Amino acid sequence: MELHGYFRSSASYRVRIALNLKGLSYDYHPVNLLKGEQVEARYRSLNPQGLVPALIESGHVFTQSLAILEWLDEQHPEPALLPHDALGRARVRALAYNVACDIQPVQNLRVLKYIQSELGASDEQKVEWIRHWVTGGFQALETQLDGQGGTFAGGDTPGLFECCLIPQIYNAERFGVSLDAFPRIATIAKACAELPAFEQARPENQPDSTI
Repeated sequence: MELHGYFRSSASYRVRIALNLKGLSYDYHPVNLLKGEQVEARYRSLNPQGLVPALIESGHVFTQSLAILEWLDEQHPEPALLPHDALGRARVRALAYNVACDIQPVQNLRVLKYIQSELGASDEQKVEWIRHWVTGGFQALETQLDGQGGTFAGGDTPGLFECCLIPQIYNAERFGVSLDAFPRIATIAKACAELPAFEQARPENQPDSTI
């Protein structure tokens, strides 16, 4: 199995966590987003969108992090990333999509580059943009998580939601968004931090973090 990604990419981070949770080994191939390697012909032959990650298994190329996570769950069912009941699966997917479809895309590197280069946003405005969308998204998540039993969103083991949440927290903290106002999110984050699968997936523990 080969994972093509970038150490600080939230989407790549999600997949690293899932692979670690399932105990799956892989070869890592860095794609430097700051140098534009994602839009070079060599990488676009894997992913025409020019986005990371791309996962290769048995000659098949998988893209889009959430699709990859669900494929991994189907191919390697245990430990499961989703609850076994339909209602639980729908709830966890909704939480994960809140992060992956609503919060993270508007702070994607290509979006930030556009609002600065084409719309003239300053560095300060860029940071405020990120904080605005993260804070609003976390407020909604905090409400959705309130009153739920279990350590994690789907029960007593981390899964799809945590794979999405932890990279978003990492990005939020980079730009000064505190978790003080989000105790349920902070509790989940603390529990994840104690697990090797999450620690090993952290950006600073990737080989390209020092390149």
